[in-house]
Amino acid sequence: MTRHAKAMRIHETGGPGVMRWEDVDLADPGPGQVVVRHTAVGLNYIDVNQRAGAYPLPALPVVLGMEGAGVVEEVGAGVADFAVGDRVSYCMVLGSYATRRTIAADRLIRLDDRTADETAAAATLQGLTARYLVRELYRVKPGDTVLVHAAAGGVGLLLCQWAKHLGATVLGTVGSAQKAALAAARGCDHPIPYREIDFAAAALDLTGGRGVDVVYDAVGRDTFARGLDALAERGWMVSYGQSSGPVPPLDTARLAAKALNVTRGGLRLFVRDPAYRAETAADLFGLIADGVLRVEINQRYPLAEAARAHADLEARRTTGSTILEP
Repeated sequence: MTRHAKAMRIHETGGPGVMRWEDVDLADPGPGQVVVRHTAVGLNYIDVNQRAGAYPLPALPVVLGMEGAGVVEEVGAGVADFAVGDRVSYCMVLGSYATRRTIAADRLIRLDDRTADETAAAATLQGLTARYLVRELYRVKPGDTVLVHAAAGGVGLLLCQWAKHLGATVLGTVGSAQKAALAAARGCDHPIPYREIDFAAAALDLTGGRGVDVVYDAVGRDTFARGLDALAERGWMVSYGQSSGPVPPLDTARLAAKALNVTRGGLRLFVRDPAYRAETAADLFGLIADGVLRVEINQRYPLAEAARAHADLEARRTTGSTILEP
């Protein structure tokens, strides 16, 4: 007998209006798979990019979403690490905009009693992104000065807090007074209202002309070039997103004057290995449980209204993290 779940699916790429709330077939768990009933689903900008066609997707139609949390309901053959009733989360696996889904068990993260489902759904993708940015691509150390773009967003707020915890001075670009106050409350020493002043000039002024040690840039086209200008000698440009569009081609000769470093992040490679993923997730959720990092869930939408959530995210009407409720 065919079973169904409700899911937000697209049959073509485009604006939020292409999203459809539909019945989809729920496959029985095969070897190494489980069925997860979602209790909370995360919203991330990668979802917008995939829906719009900026990032590649498998054959359409497809269920959107790259992050979720819930409860294991069924277990397939050969699954030894998870059992029915286990609370789990995951990220970077397409198809989370659904009430239930079948998923490979080796993509799951076991949740302990200190981590609520909503926290996991809001922070697995964004939190593990923040972790690899500050602990892997550029290891923030005491005395560093960092510049965080979109400092009041989900990843941005975690970056501000984590960098501050590691001993850095934190600068962050924000789009409003409300966002400036939020970023300041979460570790951003110097919120920069980018609509009013040039952020690179502000960064240079705040550092006495030296520049910052690292720029964390998820904006892309609109900020990348000026971000290079904000860097100190031998500084690092860490690009990990493109909410304003892709970064234009870079003439590497531009880097020579200050011996700059440029890297492009990608969370998928940092969560591929189950053992390493479990280790980094334990670090993330431990810091959250201990109160070092605070996850700001500032918006909640029914999963069936994910199109409205996408529209608000694109219009920059959101702060912190957003939860979709199945």
